[in-house]
Amino acid sequence: MMSNVSIINLLTVSALNETMNHRIVLFSLTLLCYCVILLVNVAIIVTIVLDRSLHEPMYILLCVFFLNGLFGATGFYPHFLSYVLSPVHVISYAGCVFQALVLNSFAGCDLSILAVMAYDRYLAICRPLQYHSIMTKQKILSLVCFSCISTFCIVSVNIILTSRLKLCSSNIDRLFCGNWIIVTLACPSADTTVNSIVSYLTIFFYVFHGFYIFGTYMFLMKSCINSLESRNKFMQTCVPHFVSLITFLVAVLFDLMHMRFGSKDTSQTLQNFFSIEFLIIPPIMNPLIYGFKTTKIRQTVLLFLKVKN
Repeated sequence: MMSNVSIINLLTVSALNETMNHRIVLFSLTLLCYCVILLVNVAIIVTIVLDRSLHEPMYILLCVFFLNGLFGATGFYPHFLSYVLSPVHVISYAGCVFQALVLNSFAGCDLSILAVMAYDRYLAICRPLQYHSIMTKQKILSLVCFSCISTFCIVSVNIILTSRLKLCSSNIDRLFCGNWIIVTLACPSADTTVNSIVSYLTIFFYVFHGFYIFGTYMFLMKSCINSLESRNKFMQTCVPHFVSLITFLVAVLFDLMHMRFGSKDTSQTLQNFFSIEFLIIPPIMNPLIYGFKTTKIRQTVLLFLKVKN
């Protein structure tokens, strides 16, 4: 099927050309980073799964959130590590499309789950008496499934439209494949109008998520001013969500701003770091933020550590 779309079956990843003199150091740091991501995310997930007192809507959402972080990291790091060890940095067209599907889905799911978390916190703080009757396990399951499935469908539509384009270039100047990266490889004669329309609609959809999350937390901050109990609940449960959103958006926007306004003279190594910030900082920072800031998770982790000692 792919051969009918494009005669280019192998794509070359040129973004690693400047770093091959430091291959061992790069491999070691990348492997360490991936291991840390696995360790901190799995630790929080296992903590939530094993402790029945944490089987509440907020912590179930956190579990899904960290699973998504593992999903995104696993879609990038193993393949990147193989690049570092190999003298030839190539990826099949099908592999590139699959990686684009994984990483774009990861980014979309992150925002969708954060939006569900914002809704959950709104109910917990503003409608506490009705909270448990509204946020049942069935409701949580429905919201999570809708968030993940809708994101996958939206990303899949973008990927399918992109896979129709004939490619005239096989050079990828990034460390990973994304939908828009594949579009840049299309022939100048290719009609990308539909791709652009669907891409803008997708961006608008997730920008709306961002505005909804910001608006919800601003409303909650205003609502909590006059109540000490509500302020404490906001600080313990909402601040980590808000910090996670800021961390993710800053990492993504930093890369977008650099692509749009960054100097072409910037070293390839620095450009590479900018492009993968969202795959390094959020997956490491999010579990640490929730682990330290969320009282019940912190106490449970410390209890498990004491038991083992």
